[in-house]
Parts: sequence; structure tokens; C-alpha cells
Amino acid sequence: MELSVERVDVWAAPIPDKPGALSALLKTLHKAGADLSFVIARRVPDKPGTGVVFVTPLQGEQEIRAASEAGFNVTQSLHSIRIMGQDKAGILAELTQALAEGGINLRGMSASVVGSQFVAYVGVDSLEDVNHAMHVLSRV
Repeated sequence: MELSVERVDVWAAPIPDKPGALSALLKTLHKAGADLSFVIARRVPDKPGTGVVFVTPLQGEQEIRAASEAGFNVTQSLHSIRIMGQDKAGILAELTQALAEGGINLRGMSASVVGSQFVAYVGVDSLEDVNHAMHVLSRV
């Protein structure tokens, strides 16, 4: 099967848990030219009144400067891979099985299908795990 597998930097920023907070951060990134392909935001359960947003990609000096000024940092503890390909029933089961057989413990996964294509973001614990997972996935 033909897959596109690449390492991606994920950027994170804290956000207040209030209406418009996420919109303000996303507008800042948009004004700097960012064309985001992945955004996930959630409340932080152990810090009432706060949330966190994760985005990728941020590229170029202008986007990175705007992101830094808005409170974004590259996550040092979240190592991620983007996997894209033709959707088919059971594709995620197949990919996660291959990763499991390769000894890769997943920290997290998000996936969706648009039309006939799927995209999945996989989080692992280290850069070494990223490299090993990419090798495993190259053989699927």
C-alpha cells in the first residue's frame, strides 16, 4: 500500500477556557500566513479555566515568530508522525497492528477521512520511536 509518512513538529499553546480564545490564536497564525493541516484543542482537567491547543505545521520565520509571540512552543515531549493514504476499511487497525508488532507504544492518535483519503497523526514517546515507527510503516 502506498503511504505518505513523515515526521511533523507539533506546536502547543495554553489558552483560557473562554469563548473566542481559540479563535484569537488561530487568527494570529492565519495573519502570519499559516496554513494549518491539524488543530486539536481541549480543556486541561487539572487546571480549571485553562485549555491547550496543538497545531501543525508552522513554517517560515514569520509564522514561527507570530506563534512564539502568541505563546506557542514546539512540544518537546510529543513526537509525531503524519500518515496519509488511500482509505479502506480497517486501515487504522492494520497500521496500529504493524506499529504494535514493531514494539511502538502509542502516546496518542487522531485520524479522519476526507473523501477517499485518510490522514492520521500518531504521537510516540521519543525521536527514536518516531524513526522506528517510520521504518515499520515503510514496510506496510
